[in-house]
Amino acid sequence: MELPKESARQRRRTSPSRVAGSGSASAWRLVYQNLREDIVSLRAKPGDPISEKEVAARYGVSRTPVREAIQRLADERLVEIYPQSGTFVARIPYDDLPEAMIIRKALETASVRLAAQKASKSQLLALATIVEQQREAAEANDRGAFHRADEAFHAKIAEISGFPGIWRQVLQVKVQVDRYRRLTLSQQGRMEQVIGDHERILAGIAAGSADDAEQGMAHHLDAVLPDVPEEQTPVGE
Repeated sequence: MELPKESARQRRRTSPSRVAGSGSASAWRLVYQNLREDIVSLRAKPGDPISEKEVAARYGVSRTPVREAIQRLADERLVEIYPQSGTFVARIPYDDLPEAMIIRKALETASVRLAAQKASKSQLLALATIVEQQREAAEANDRGAFHRADEAFHAKIAEISGFPGIWRQVLQVKVQVDRYRRLTLSQQGRMEQVIGDHERILAGIAAGSADDAEQGMAHHLDAVLPDVPEEQTPVGE
């Protein structure tokens, strides 16, 4: 699948100078966060090489924090390290995606039921504002802003449920799903579909109906992986 082109605004990232000016204790974390965002957003494509020397030069740090950042990414299966060949952006493990979505669905349907029972007027307004931000991002075809608003919507539901840690657990299991979703957001009507799903979820929460909110969330998450290929075509073939 050909990756969609992004505008200069969508490619914007943390400035390397911010990393260069940081202490050594936090340098690896900032390098890690930037590299991770590149990989999840598909600015760094599956199979792309990662050079420690080039990354260190880009962020104005030594190779030590770069190695630490790369090891953290390897632990998340976002990069693959081959001692005699180098480090490469990992391919998306399609076989693992359905299991990740089962875990995510169990966690988020539980949190949205609780949110429907607890949401205040101000919290409902906050959710509605996030949906509007998504709509604006869709109209601007700003996939980066759209994805950030999507994350904010789900995180807010977990916060309203009274168990914000649920979202932290979801973040751990869905990183590979996020990479796949970046491929599908460019599909015609996909962003509008997500907005419609969020409006349905919001309506269930606003009505205080745990069943409607749960059904809306389940429907929404079931549509995340509609056509996962059985295996990934190697980069370059």
